[in-house]
Amino acid sequence: MKNEKLRDLLRSDIFSHIPDVHYMPRWGVLLLDMLLCAIAFLLALLIGRGIFDYKDIEELQMPLWMQFLSVMGVQLLAFWVFHTYSGILRYSTFIDTLKVLFANASTGLILVIINLITQAYTGHHPILNTILLTYVPLAFVLLFCLRVGVKTISETLLQSQASPRVMIYGTKSAGLAIAKMLRSAGNAPYHPVGFICDAGQRSGYELAGLRVRPLNERLFDWMRAHGVQHVIISPIKMSEINPAKDLQIFIDHNIRILTTPYFTQLDSADDIDAQRIGRIDSIRIEDLLERPKIEINTENVRQIIHDKVVLVSGAAGSIGSELVNQLQQFAPQVTILLEMAESPLHDLTLDLQNRYPKARFIPVIADIRNRERVEQIFSKMRPDVVYHAAAYKHVPLMENYPNEAVQANVAGTKNMADMAVKYHVERFVMISTDKAVNPTNIMGASKRIAEIYVQSLFKKLIKENLNCTKFITTRFGNVLGSNGSVIPYFQKQIAAGGPVTVTHPDIIRYFMTIPEACCLVMEASTLGKGGEIFIFDMGQPVKILDLARNMIRLAGYTPEVDIPIVFTGLRPGEKLYEELLNQKETTLPTTNDKIMIARVREFDFEQVSQQVDLLIATSRQNKPFTTVKQMKELVPEYISNNSIYEQLDIQ
Repeated sequence: MKNEKLRDLLRSDIFSHIPDVHYMPRWGVLLLDMLLCAIAFLLALLIGRGIFDYKDIEELQMPLWMQFLSVMGVQLLAFWVFHTYSGILRYSTFIDTLKVLFANASTGLILVIINLITQAYTGHHPILNTILLTYVPLAFVLLFCLRVGVKTISETLLQSQASPRVMIYGTKSAGLAIAKMLRSAGNAPYHPVGFICDAGQRSGYELAGLRVRPLNERLFDWMRAHGVQHVIISPIKMSEINPAKDLQIFIDHNIRILTTPYFTQLDSADDIDAQRIGRIDSIRIEDLLERPKIEINTENVRQIIHDKVVLVSGAAGSIGSELVNQLQQFAPQVTILLEMAESPLHDLTLDLQNRYPKARFIPVIADIRNRERVEQIFSKMRPDVVYHAAAYKHVPLMENYPNEAVQANVAGTKNMADMAVKYHVERFVMISTDKAVNPTNIMGASKRIAEIYVQSLFKKLIKENLNCTKFITTRFGNVLGSNGSVIPYFQKQIAAGGPVTVTHPDIIRYFMTIPEACCLVMEASTLGKGGEIFIFDMGQPVKILDLARNMIRLAGYTPEVDIPIVFTGLRPGEKLYEELLNQKETTLPTTNDKIMIARVREFDFEQVSQQVDLLIATSRQNKPFTTVKQMKELVPEYISNNSIYEQLDIQ
């Protein structure tokens, strides 16, 4: 009861404004320190009079007031040398304590030396040794108590504010630094109440004055009882666990998970910049998706990129822009940014010039469907390496516009590939999709036809010239955070209060981050000898319904209570699960265990070329059913799903 009254008093208008008071100026800290030193001198004099016999006090060369001024003068000099006044009292650290200790010890040492020298020449010492004996420790104790007292009172007042209570998962240096910053900063967004360690580890002790509790069901009972709804994961702890599995227990108990910037184990908890606490934020859903760690051979990538002319189509898109950024670490001679969208290309160019002032970029506005324009670019720029990322990718939209899908994904790829051959490009890397495997939609089928074309083209070329352009295809699933992907869409729905729309309760997808995908694309471009389709290890598939529920919980809500989830049914062309390989295909390993080579059926280029030319010509006639029929002839495994084109499969 008394504690509650004390907390209410501290939260009242009498004290609540104190944490917002400006810091004491340096001269104020110095003046306060000197006042305490004066008090210490007087106390030393009184203690000396009570313990020692000052019979010879009148015989001293210096009266007491001159001794006082001498001691204060030396002490002031020591404070100036060690800058004891430069710190902020409420943020005092061990380093500040050492400065005070050194300043006082130096003062005592200098005064003893003065006494010894004077004693040797005059036979008298100007300052009473008994005063020095008691002054130095007394002054240090008073100065130390000042700093500890101000810091303790400040922390007590800060803790009384109505900040959300939080526990810190991780008891190593980073976790300790987070706790100290939160307790000392005047604008701390959270109030730490304890640490969490893994079950089986030592617990029950106190760390920085906070209790360490084991991770078990009793912990969550305690958290509910004490109103704790947030947990901060220290960065060191984050690196030691599997977030996809080990953090799920917090999500299941509706505990909001927060994270911080990374502090290395070499960082002292006292040296961490307290302003970093402003960067505490909710953990990203990407951190909770189990994906393989990506490592690539950067030296191999450097060999094919360094000092080369590199062209990236679709440069302002999600994959294209990340590719351009990652390529810069390998110092290409120039990077050609081929893009149809004017504003995104303009923004990308400005960003790149700011990030890489020494690199060369050539932004090019062009539509890859325009064959003459593509040839003009290749003949003028003469790229050595091409990363072809330009494509239409949205399944429901392309289901409504099959002619446009063929023009962009098939004709566009054909134009790029043909010009790469004509102008002697060394490597042509095409970015495909898992939707090209057993396609059920227009988009996937159009990408599969593009794969077939570049593969069969290479098969024809290699017979005529071993030094021909190497065509390499990379195939992966959904990319986290890309334009139009499910995670930004869910985030907007949650921010609007719901509902969150999921097409089917059983739908699953593979996910990979944009940087991971681009790393593997670059690695695959070095592994390919030509004609391969590389598939990436996408980790475990994710159930979209579980993804939606976890995102709602991470936002601090309860699924289907605060935010409803609505099932809308599969969209046109959509299937419940994606595949990375056709049933008739097998894989071969590579030197990177996250990249495999798909062994796929081979096609005769002459036949494929005729069919592709006919398909492109048909797509220009605006006859969608005829276009789709020809696509199914090129890709027999293309069976429409939830689409008006299903009748073609029946026929």
